[in-house]
Amino acid sequence: MRRILKHSEYQDEMILLFEQGLNYTQIAEHLIEKYNLDIQPTWFRTSVRYFIQNGLTDKEIIKENVSLAKSNQKLQDKNRIKNKAFREEARIENAIVEYNKELIKVLKQNSFKLSKKKYKSIKQNSALVIHLSDLHFNELVNIPNNRYDFNIASQRLYKFAQKIKEIIKLYKIEKVLIANTGDILNSDRRLDELLALSTNRSKATFLAVDILSKFIIDIYENTQVLEINFATTIGNESRITQDNGWIDIVASDNYDVTIHEILKILFRENSDIKFIGGNPLEKLIKIANQNILLIHGHQLGRANSNSIAKVVSKYAKRNIIIDFIIFGHMHECKISDYYARGSSLVGANAYSENALNLSSRASQNIYVLFKDKSRIDIRIDLQHTNSEQCYNIDSELAEYNAKSEQKLKVKSKIIEIVI
Repeated sequence: MRRILKHSEYQDEMILLFEQGLNYTQIAEHLIEKYNLDIQPTWFRTSVRYFIQNGLTDKEIIKENVSLAKSNQKLQDKNRIKNKAFREEARIENAIVEYNKELIKVLKQNSFKLSKKKYKSIKQNSALVIHLSDLHFNELVNIPNNRYDFNIASQRLYKFAQKIKEIIKLYKIEKVLIANTGDILNSDRRLDELLALSTNRSKATFLAVDILSKFIIDIYENTQVLEINFATTIGNESRITQDNGWIDIVASDNYDVTIHEILKILFRENSDIKFIGGNPLEKLIKIANQNILLIHGHQLGRANSNSIAKVVSKYAKRNIIIDFIIFGHMHECKISDYYARGSSLVGANAYSENALNLSSRASQNIYVLFKDKSRIDIRIDLQHTNSEQCYNIDSELAEYNAKSEQKLKVKSKIIEIVI
């Protein structure tokens, strides 16, 4: 017995068969035979065509609606992620802004007030540039041929100051430029590391300020120097975040800037000690009739003659002649005719020795400049120091859990043949 059913009951199956390649007549005959329908094939073919066309149209509408819904959801997800990132960034920025406002209040209540120099200027034709490169105060190194922590950093800077004072006395120097070319501190820049290590970074910042302020005072009070200028360019390791320049107060997003500005506030009552502002990436300073360019060095790649020439050419186009370029970054001293690269206060560490096959010694440079444009460049070796000769620092602040020594540990075994 043949049964009569609504044609719409077979709409999905009709569409499926049509998509498989059957025509309207074949679909009608197939359904009549399959379901024993009491209907004429010719008439049913017209119904099949109607239901397939309408069904496909509905299917396309549904497909388009689903696609639009997906696009809308994707946009909502992007906006939600963007808003979340903005909120997190805003929270961090607001927290740092408030922290720095309070920090400035505290700093303004304290300062170093040094006695005015009684020396009479003899108008020497020379000046001294003290090059501080890659101090990395909060790095911890403990390998067979080198150790480094805040205490050793203090010893090495103390030894550096004694050598500087000898040079100042020898050449009767009255004007000094302390050129800090960046990376005073190491920095972890991922958000979780930043939040987890913020206390250590704060302690490291104040320890760096403490040591550097004692270094400056030592040179000023124990020599005939009448003026000290302090200039800073930022290093690649000193960034607090991966974004740059979003807080326009003391600690923007860079530890080098932070420490420079804190020192500036602490020495604000001393007109003989000046802090130079300007472009944090490059500083061009004229001293003893010579144009000295300060940069960190990561902009120079391998820092060969070609990269140096490009920098000189850039300034030459502005009708500025560069007499000397000083930088650091590579932790290896190299003094050339027109540029000098300072080493680091750290010396060798596990990463440089085991991963890069580089060996270095702790050292810093000084340059005696004369108005006739001559120059004396001196590398001061600071690898070995006397633990009793140092700047006293807060031992509690110096206790920290630095991670730099964990960058790379390569185990080695010495095989001894006993005879």
